[in-house]
Amino acid sequence: MKVLVAEDDIASGKFMEKLLSKYGEVVLARDGIAAVDEFVNAVNNNEGFDLVCMDIMMPKIDGYKALASIRDAERKLGLARDSRCKVVMISALDEGFDSNYASDDYEEYMCKPIDIMKFDEIIKKLGLVG
Repeated sequence: MKVLVAEDDIASGKFMEKLLSKYGEVVLARDGIAAVDEFVNAVNNNEGFDLVCMDIMMPKIDGYKALASIRDAERKLGLARDSRCKVVMISALDEGFDSNYASDDYEEYMCKPIDIMKFDEIIKKLGLVG
């Protein structure tokens, strides 16, 4: 499995990287623009991501806009809805998440601090691991 973690907080990024490295390769992006760039570059090199963990509050562009750009890139590439990457939106503010703004472009939402057991359950539920 290949995972993109979009997280501007260094400690949270390292935590997510350590948590997800047991599943495969983890690429860390420190802002929304870097996340979109990493995603597009990977897809263009036929090395797309299976999972994107997207922090909502990030510099340059927020997680909502980064997610919209990622989904737009997938549509432009002609990827079918069932073959696009899975997305988990993450925020430090539970009441700050607007599911209407993210539309149906994500699969799951988690609030920080990340519960490791719950996150593992989500990975399994998404069919990314057995």
